[in-house]
Amino acid sequence: MEIPEQYVWLVWASTFLLPWTIIFLIFRRFRERMLRASLYTMPFGLTEPLFVPEYWNPPTLFNLAQNTGFDIESLVFCFGIGGISVVLYNLVTRIPEKNILVSERHAKRHKYHRIALFSPFLIFLALIFFNWNAIYPGIIAMLGGSLATAFCRPDLIKKTWVGGVIFVVYYYFFLLGLEWLSPGYVDKYWNLQNLSQVTVLSFPIEEFLFALSFGMYWSSVYEHLYWKKMASK
Repeated sequence: MEIPEQYVWLVWASTFLLPWTIIFLIFRRFRERMLRASLYTMPFGLTEPLFVPEYWNPPTLFNLAQNTGFDIESLVFCFGIGGISVVLYNLVTRIPEKNILVSERHAKRHKYHRIALFSPFLIFLALIFFNWNAIYPGIIAMLGGSLATAFCRPDLIKKTWVGGVIFVVYYYFFLLGLEWLSPGYVDKYWNLQNLSQVTVLSFPIEEFLFALSFGMYWSSVYEHLYWKKMASK
């Protein structure tokens, strides 16, 4: 039975909650960071008016996006990808978090953790005033944030890049699920003429760049937020 297109975005966004819930229930040590990360990323769903209809324009519950720019689905989506992105690297590689030695605590670069973490917001605000589709400032902002955080924790450069690639693969399977759920949905509701029109594996390259930059930035956020707590002898 085919799902009405008005509910496809909601169903697809909700599928991101399935692995989130499974991992949350099975891996108790990840619960706190998953919940924190999801609560941090969920409000980004409120940026949807920047993307509708310039980037895409999917049917939404109660036609909220079409009437207001905001929608419920974006909040669900951002919640689901946030919690997963901070633990996916550790789950796949089975490599634990890298602690900072106590002797390293006073290195000057550790004074800039908060600035580095906040840098994507500053970069995005600086770029959003250009006449670009909002997806590009978003991608550049998260890539810039990844570089800034790597400056504070050069030992996490590998995790940053590998975490980004892992998230791309993870996200790709959900894109495949979207096409299975509603064939032709991407071509119909992504505003492809406003994008680069470059496709990778039949999907807009912007989706993969978003996944890469998102995964790179969020894969090591936990270590940057709690580096003092995690310091070891």
